[in-house]
Amino acid sequence: MKPMAAHEIFGNWGTLMLPINEDDQIDFIRLEQVVDYMAALGLNGMYTNGTAGEFHTQSDEEYIRISEIVADRCERKGVPFQIGASHMSPQLSLARIKRAVKYRPSAIQVILSDWFPLRDDEAIDCLKRMAEAADGIGLVLYNPPHAKRVLTPEAYGKLKQAVPSLVGIKTAGGDSSWYESMKEHGQGISVFIPGHCLATGLLQGAHGAYSNVACLNPLGAQRWYDLMSSDMERALDIERRIQRFMAHCISPFITEQGYCNAACDKLMSVIGGWADVGCRMRWPYRSIPASAAERLRPIAYEMVPEIMETDL
Repeated sequence: MKPMAAHEIFGNWGTLMLPINEDDQIDFIRLEQVVDYMAALGLNGMYTNGTAGEFHTQSDEEYIRISEIVADRCERKGVPFQIGASHMSPQLSLARIKRAVKYRPSAIQVILSDWFPLRDDEAIDCLKRMAEAADGIGLVLYNPPHAKRVLTPEAYGKLKQAVPSLVGIKTAGGDSSWYESMKEHGQGISVFIPGHCLATGLLQGAHGAYSNVACLNPLGAQRWYDLMSSDMERALDIERRIQRFMAHCISPFITEQGYCNAACDKLMSVIGGWADVGCRMRWPYRSIPASAAERLRPIAYEMVPEIMETDL
């Protein structure tokens, strides 16, 4: 696959979630089935080893096998793909980047070293070393709201100036002033935001989403993104209903019951019923009971039928 420049990274990208067996091992047979299904959908792209992919739990052997499976299927289907090389240890992240290079992904996703928050000069040094290891493949910086340091548009601008191969960011986005500041400081950076904000985000200058909506149904999320180019008013109506569903049915698992975000991503995949991922999280994180998906599925069909429809 040809590495992508910033302007080539856009749209709806689906994340690979890990089917976990009762013995806490990855079920690679089911994982291959999930990848095959996603690669056939016509998504703008797919990626591995984000938060929903439980990158923080993987051994080196598992990381390599996941990368090989996704690279093989996406190359066959001509689907752009990114490999997540994030790790809490910068040394292990560098090792993952060097392994990812052999698969020639469209880009490599990374995080800044996250045990202590980095100063500007440390963040630049961190990304420079990562860019050298990436051997000409662009970096996408994942900077979620729970990062030790949530970067400002000005900080992204400094990083881009120092590390030209920073081609994209995965971020929570912001208000209208945040987008205006990104237009000033983030030139040459593809800005990806949460999937449930994608329509309003595109209107303000975002380029796409590594999408939580695609966890609910990647095909429905892709159809919704495509609709934005022809009927934004209808797409905005769907977004309002997606956000109501998330606020009332999904977010309380995090804000009231203390489950991690990835547990909610897996729950949504079971609600959507599009793949055999399951709700089970890897130790030590707790899994949301599958019974919650059974309860919420009819509500999802009522609130966002456009997303839930699974027919190709």
